Amino acid sequence: MSLLGKGGRTAVAQESGFAAHQAGVDRLLASYRAIPPDANVRLAKKTSNLFRARAKSTAPGLDVSGLTQVIAVDPVARTADVAGMTTYEDLVAVTLQYGLAPLVVPQLKTITLGGAVTGLGIESTSFRNGLPHESVLEMDVLTGAGEIVTATRDGANADLLRGFPNSYGTLGYSTRLKIELEPVEPYVALRHIRFHDLRELESAMAQIIADRSYAGEQVDYLDGVVFTADECYLVLGRQTDEPGPVSDYTGMDIFYRSIQHDSAEPKRDRLTISDYLWRWDTDWFWCSRAFGTQNPTIRRFWPKRYLRSSFYWKLIALDHKYDIGDKLEARQGNPPRERVVQDIEVPLEHTADFMEWFLREIPIEPIWLCPLRLRDTEGEQPWPLYPLEPNRTYVNIGFWSAVPTTVGQQEGAANRAIERRVSELDGHKSLYSDSYYDHDEFAGLYYGGETYAQLKQHYDPDSRLLDLYSKAVQRK
Repeated sequence: MSLLGKGGRTAVAQESGFAAHQAGVDRLLASYRAIPPDANVRLAKKTSNLFRARAKSTAPGLDVSGLTQVIAVDPVARTADVAGMTTYEDLVAVTLQYGLAPLVVPQLKTITLGGAVTGLGIESTSFRNGLPHESVLEMDVLTGAGEIVTATRDGANADLLRGFPNSYGTLGYSTRLKIELEPVEPYVALRHIRFHDLRELESAMAQIIADRSYAGEQVDYLDGVVFTADECYLVLGRQTDEPGPVSDYTGMDIFYRSIQHDSAEPKRDRLTISDYLWRWDTDWFWCSRAFGTQNPTIRRFWPKRYLRSSFYWKLIALDHKYDIGDKLEARQGNPPRERVVQDIEVPLEHTADFMEWFLREIPIEPIWLCPLRLRDTEGEQPWPLYPLEPNRTYVNIGFWSAVPTTVGQQEGAANRAIERRVSELDGHKSLYSDSYYDHDEFAGLYYGGETYAQLKQHYDPDSRLLDLYSKAVQRK
């Protein structure tokens, strides 16, 4: 019989978690020292949620195999200490046992906490909770200089904590993050609201964000889907502990198709909190259709364990390696296709402007909408490498597909046009995929004036890590 009470068991578990984490950090540091001094430092991992090409390297990488666990959860303080390479799938599985969740849970299971902080993440709580890095209380970082430093909000290395978001591993890699958590109910009640006009949808978003409610009912989660200019939806979620039947979109049924309807009244649905958080993962939003898995005949025989974004990533990697898609297009006499896989942000008041332009110029649908508003209102631009304005609402617009190319056109023509339009509308583009900016324009958008150069000199003085422009634009 155990002589430890619940508090004692928790303390022992936390002590064990930190000990295991330290062993992982020790392996990481040993692997750093094994990398030749003239070689770039990189992670030794085979998977990635980035869509831009990565350079091949034969040099050994950083061993992050011991940095994949939730170290400790404090349910009273509502915080968690988490190793940097822990996936949100594993993080949420632990926190939900306490009735808690991270303030923002990016929509794909294999996104890591460290990746979402250094590379930005977003989801349907972002209209009230901002972005994942805003809930980081402190962070341990392996810098380019090979040192583990602790960065806090107002104390040691606060400049690194502020400059880390959107640095994409060019300043260092997070080994531990202490984050805030929030309480969640067991279920999410959904309303799918149809709009026939993008400007009406834009106005409704503004009202919901201001009031945190719609038609007298609380809104805890908010995102949307655009199918065409006259068929677009907002998906409103409300936390609830009321028991009752729930839907399941991990089998034959497809979540984004469930949104569509013709009624003037909202279409209602219910999910468990876990299924809500991962509602987009089963079909990688709608991208699984490229593999035939939305065909009922194929889906019926597709192993359920492979209905998830991490498996689709493997198929994409094969396509990139062997140019399968372009070869199939060539057999049909079609030109190669340009990959247009992007998330951009524009101010809320320019959402319809961008969408009307996009639907005219870029033949891609559906399109995801996700509003966000920074929690942190200290200073003009609290996160200098991705300078969103405090007290201003933006909308993330995500589109993930490919378009036909035209003979003689500039490489990346569609992506370049999108970059220009986003800049014209005072917006920003995430850097996880292809970018075509020249150096000066890129520096003006993403370097925060002198901030990035100062951080790079301080935390990576010998340039062991790639710089941000090389990694985000030139990395081939």
